Amino acid sequence: MTLQPEIMQSVEQLGYRVTVGDVAAKSGLDINLAQRGLLALASDVSGHLQVAESGDIIYLFPDNFRTILRNKYWKLQLKETWEKIWKVLFYIIRISFGIILVASIILILIAITVIIIGLNSSRDGNSNNSGSRGGSYRGGGFFFFPNFGDLFWIFYPNYGYNRYDHSSSRRSQSRDANEMNFLEAVFSFLFGDGNPNYNLEERRWKAIGTVIKNNKGSIIAEQVAPYLDNIDRYNKENEDYILPVLTRFNGNPEVSPNGELIYHFPELQVTVQESTQKSISTYLRERLYKFSEAGSNKIMLAIGLGALNFILALILGSFLKDPSIVAQFGGFIAFINSIYWLLLGYAMAFLGVPLIRYFVVQMRNGKIESRNSERKGRTELLQDKTETIQHKLEYASQFANQAIIQQSDIAYTTEKDVLEQEIEQADKIDQEWQKRLDALDN
Repeated sequence: MTLQPEIMQSVEQLGYRVTVGDVAAKSGLDINLAQRGLLALASDVSGHLQVAESGDIIYLFPDNFRTILRNKYWKLQLKETWEKIWKVLFYIIRISFGIILVASIILILIAITVIIIGLNSSRDGNSNNSGSRGGSYRGGGFFFFPNFGDLFWIFYPNYGYNRYDHSSSRRSQSRDANEMNFLEAVFSFLFGDGNPNYNLEERRWKAIGTVIKNNKGSIIAEQVAPYLDNIDRYNKENEDYILPVLTRFNGNPEVSPNGELIYHFPELQVTVQESTQKSISTYLRERLYKFSEAGSNKIMLAIGLGALNFILALILGSFLKDPSIVAQFGGFIAFINSIYWLLLGYAMAFLGVPLIRYFVVQMRNGKIESRNSERKGRTELLQDKTETIQHKLEYASQFANQAIIQQSDIAYTTEKDVLEQEIEQADKIDQEWQKRLDALDN
């Protein structure tokens, strides 16, 4: 929610340690609005909750909370801007690699072909003029050139299935309609397929909301801890980590007679239909990164083309080492010579980038498994059900409720005319009084 300047001013004037009543009286705000505002502010600036012996809740804020807010929102805005810019840049880079792969192979093959044909023609001419004398260049005759027609088979989506007829069960399976074609597989090989946890926050809050609904609007902190990541050794005991949950779902902390905190969410207890227990994972599980979603045959084909491009670049380099060849052909060959190091660099990057990314994926998956393990470990507190946990759950159950609004409870709706609804309401009152009179007569 938007932070109220009146609340921040009141917190400063009251010495950074306040109750809801203090702020409401100082600022003149509605008591509920003051409570939600204090929760939002405490969540944003890492404030703390204190519980008095009387059961009253006290909010404690750092003296520099305005600086924390400025830094936080500036960083968030900068992050969002950079994510938009990077999305465009990353798309351009991806497309560039695919285009350059095809262009590089074609350019290098054409350059090698031009040089070989030119050298062979020159050697044949010298042989006719000089008899037994050889040409000025003795290389090139041993090179094997692939069939150019084979190169363009790779752009056909069914290339890997039509060119080979093996009897393995994998190749005999029908292709999924959404399976990648070769060009998509090249992009996947180079850059992967994106973050598998792009919707992690959405999944997190849906899971927490389900936990609260399953417990009829009253929970303890340990029940949502397996779905949170903002838990450390400093806030684990005082339960400050639950502040974002209270802010998001407008929850209220309640104190048990033993001084233990439970959390009550009145607005999540109101529903129009009876809700049943929904199945949910016991903790938030992040998905692991995959190196590529492309089929293994297409990955091998991409590696093969990358290797072919690299080998062709080396072969071209062996020709271009001789300055006389560049001087002899000029034009196109001179242009290729000027960009040779770009071609070679691309050929190396095409194989190097996926290799580096492989190790990055392993590192990321290691961190994900560690976070998953931490969240899973927090479920043990609930499973063990210590005496403290049992007391908290019993106290939380006293606030559990489900208010179902039936059609008969509706006092006004925009579906009908106001006069018509007033008449119906009067009829209901008459019927109720008539039932009471009948009961008295009997």
